[in-house]
Amino acid sequence: MKLWLRGALVEEAEAAVSPLDRGFTLGDGLFETVRVKGGKVLRPAAHLARLAAGARLLGLPLPALDFAAALAATAQANGLTEGVLRLTLTRGTGPRGVLPPATPDPTVVITAAALPPPPPPARLVIADGTRRNERSPLAQVKSLNYLDNILARQEAAGRGADDAVLLNTADRVAETSIANVFALIDGALLTPPVSEGALPGVMRAAVLAAGAREAPLSAPDLVGADALFLTSALGIRPVREIAGRILPASDLLASDLPARLRAIEGA
Repeated sequence: MKLWLRGALVEEAEAAVSPLDRGFTLGDGLFETVRVKGGKVLRPAAHLARLAAGARLLGLPLPALDFAAALAATAQANGLTEGVLRLTLTRGTGPRGVLPPATPDPTVVITAAALPPPPPPARLVIADGTRRNERSPLAQVKSLNYLDNILARQEAAGRGADDAVLLNTADRVAETSIANVFALIDGALLTPPVSEGALPGVMRAAVLAAGAREAPLSAPDLVGADALFLTSALGIRPVREIAGRILPASDLLASDLPARLRAIEGA
């Protein structure tokens, strides 16, 4: 695999990042997961806008780099027509301590991978062991620190599920460990507002633009929904089961995801 590092494409075996990089020592950085479909990088402007917003929040200067061109070049160099790119931005190296250096030298890495096979409809549980802090500014960015998400995903695996729904400190729904969640309730397609701790997902924004709306949701709302689906940069995944309940419309979603959603997914 060829990857993008410090302004150039290099072979994976030749790539090296300093062990003093703050992304490694402190999780001081951001990332974006970007879908490649038909050789085209999907929604680069939306991903880069979120990256820039996160960088502003962290006070992390963006390097003078054409990120969209770098993403496309990485996909092309790896012959990627259907796949995934990951863009990682860190603050770069720095001395010991939490306070960032006055003049950081950010590190940019872009890696490529084949698209995984489509997953089956998801089985969800409600996470018991961790909560999303909706009051933290970090709830709004794709930070390199994903430990809450990792704990929730481990809990889901231990309970025989594919993913876990994270509740916030008010016991309302935020998202799952890796995706935004949408619920069909009484004919309305709803998703938690960003203010509840939901990440402002790129695919989430596309579904909202197509007619879904934001509304606070509780765990009982999800468990009692007619249907659920999850969205991420990689696509839209129907949910078959949540907290042991088989959803009534899950088989329909699994066999025939509505055409409108399919169009959003691949746009």
